[in-house]
Amino acid sequence: MKTDLYLYTQSAEEIPARARQVEDGGFDGLFVAETIGDPYQSLAVAAQHTERVTLGTSVSLAFPRSPMTTAVAAWDLQRASHGRFVLGLGTQVRKHIERRFSMPFSRPTARLRDYVNAVRHIWGAFQGEYALNFQGEFHTHDYLPSAMNPGPLPWGPPPIYLAALGPLMFRAAGAVADGVFIHPIHTHEYLRTVAEPALAEGLAETGRDRAEVTLSATVFAIPGAQHREAVRKQFAFYASTPAYKPVLDLHGWGELGDELRARVRRGELEIMAGSVPDDVLDFFCIVADDWPHAYELARERYTGVVDRINFQTAPPVDVHVHPTAGAVG
Repeated sequence: MKTDLYLYTQSAEEIPARARQVEDGGFDGLFVAETIGDPYQSLAVAAQHTERVTLGTSVSLAFPRSPMTTAVAAWDLQRASHGRFVLGLGTQVRKHIERRFSMPFSRPTARLRDYVNAVRHIWGAFQGEYALNFQGEFHTHDYLPSAMNPGPLPWGPPPIYLAALGPLMFRAAGAVADGVFIHPIHTHEYLRTVAEPALAEGLAETGRDRAEVTLSATVFAIPGAQHREAVRKQFAFYASTPAYKPVLDLHGWGELGDELRARVRRGELEIMAGSVPDDVLDFFCIVADDWPHAYELARERYTGVVDRINFQTAPPVDVHVHPTAGAVG
């Protein structure tokens, strides 16, 4: 099982230090989100400061970009990283896509499936396998002048992971993706009863085996009491979204999601974290004394369950998570 560092927010200035931390500190990969910056630009910088680790988006937003734009950006990063890139894609929610980006959001799961197939087809054209001619339900690509074709890569195309929470997206990932990013608000029970059956249905659509899809669990870590309130605030933000209520419902905390959404509607964003009790954090998060302890507890919890652990709580740049990797803060 591999262990990765996930940056929910990042600045261009910190990426070189984070890249070196991942490269030298016991991590297997660096994944960045699309929140306040462009993840492709961040990873282009990271590629210049690493040689061995996986670099990926977790996630870049699909719908604000055409499949061609995404395909080219991913191709550039696959080239810059010498074959170490992972393209992680997600849908976001309707409000962001329609009101922030002014793009369509209808039938997001079907649209994302078509999007992934379009990107793969474009990459095949880049590799010289055929002329570009994708005719999908939502996307059409049939024009690629030779002067605009970046040409083949010796490493081939990067893998594609999809962010999933509900059964429809887990099924889509099983059908069209190489991996799945599991949201930090999850439990083993939810994975067993909801995610795994849906993933299996998607795999059956294309006759693939479970071993052909990488499961990457994003996790919250509380490596010491000083980190608890920051994690509580982020957890409250996530749990206020209706999409995450089924996970809370499964474990008897559905009313918490209702309360958090009500606080959002009232504009109580700065104080809504106070609604999240400690027992909820202790249940969903990795609670430890320090970073090496969190690393070991996470590996114990997820060994045999997922293939990668993605730490959303980022340690300081001078701290190595792996207990044998170096200095501990």
